[in-house]
Amino acid sequence: MTETLWRCDQVRAGQLYNRMMFDTKAEAEQFMQRMQQMEPDQVISIEAIEAQDVWN
Repeated sequence: MTETLWRCDQVRAGQLYNRMMFDTKAEAEQFMQRMQQMEPDQVISIEAIEAQDVWN
């Protein structure tokens, strides 16, 4: 497992709609691009987080 995970949050109308975790930034960016094409009304953000903050 990598030490850094990439969290991708999808927000619609100010509410968290979906949260996905990815091993690489490239995977998160690809997901973000696909979602923006399919649902342009969503705000999508990518954030690097430490794996230890997610998994015990």
